[in-house]
Amino acid sequence: MPYRMIYDHTKIILEKVSIDPNLFCKELRKANKNLLPYEIEHLRIWLEDFTKGKPELKQYLSIVN
Repeated sequence: MPYRMIYDHTKIILEKVSIDPNLFCKELRKANKNLLPYEIEHLRIWLEDFTKGKPELKQYLSIVN
């Protein structure tokens, strides 16, 4: 699977599991291992917007370094 597809798939999964903070955290850890550095940076920017108003998820953003 090409990396761009992995990045897009990661965002879809994060959106789907965002109802469960524990699953969200687990998926962020996977993303941190599987994505390329520039993709992690793009994901971090996307997450900042996605987690606005969601403090239960925002607390996990430090996982994506």
